[in-house]
Amino acid sequence: MIRTEGLTKNFGFKKALSQVSFKIKEGEYAALLGVNGAGKTTLVRILSTLSRASCGGVWMNGLDVKKNSIKIRKIIGVMSHSSFLYPQLSAEENLIFYADMYRIPDKRHYIAQLLKRVGLWERRYDLVSIFSRGMQQRLSLARAILHQPKILLLDEPFTGLDVHAAGLLTDLINENVKNGITVLLATHDLEYAKNHANRILLLKNGILSQDTAASAISLEQITNKLTN
Repeated sequence: MIRTEGLTKNFGFKKALSQVSFKIKEGEYAALLGVNGAGKTTLVRILSTLSRASCGGVWMNGLDVKKNSIKIRKIIGVMSHSSFLYPQLSAEENLIFYADMYRIPDKRHYIAQLLKRVGLWERRYDLVSIFSRGMQQRLSLARAILHQPKILLLDEPFTGLDVHAAGLLTDLINENVKNGITVLLATHDLEYAKNHANRILLLKNGILSQDTAASAISLEQITNKLTN
C-alpha cells in the first residue's frame, strides 16, 4: 500500500533523507520512530504529496506519487503539525468545506456522526479559532477520515492532547485499522508505538536503520538504536 525505493531528500547541502526504502502492506499499522531532526516529518510530507523527493521513488496504492498526486490525495488522510483547518470557519463549516471537495453524499448526516464521535458535536457552531489544541487535533482527525481514505498518515497527532483526548484519538485510530485502513504514525512515544503498532520503522539521521515487526523488538532495543 505504501512503498518507497531509494527515497532521498536534500535541503541544500543537508541530506534530510538518504536512500530510504520500505514497504507497508494494506491494513498494516506502522510506527515511524526517530529523535527530532531524524527526518520523520520530511518523510510524511513526501508521502502526503506536500513535498517532492530529490531522488528515489514513492508509490501509494500502486500509484507513482510523481505522476498521480491528485489521485493519491483522494485516498489518503493526513494529520500533521498543520491542522489544515480554517480558523474563521466553525467546526461544522470546516467539515462541510472538505466534504464538498471530496463530493461526499449525504454529508450532513455523516458530518454529524463524525462530530459526535470526536466529541465536538456540542461545539459544532463554534469557530475553530477559539478551539484548544486538543480540540483542533480531534477535528483534524475528523477531517482526515471524512472521505474514508485507504491510507492514514499521522505526524505526531497526540501533541497537546490531554489523557481523555489522547484516549479518544487512540480508539479512533484503532477503529480505522480494524476497518482495513493502512496507518503510518510518526511519533516520539516509543512505548505507545510498541503497544499499538504492528510494525516499527526506525529513522536515524535520515537513514532507515530498522524495519521490523513490533513484537520482534524491545523498548530497550529501540532506545539503543535511536540514541547510540
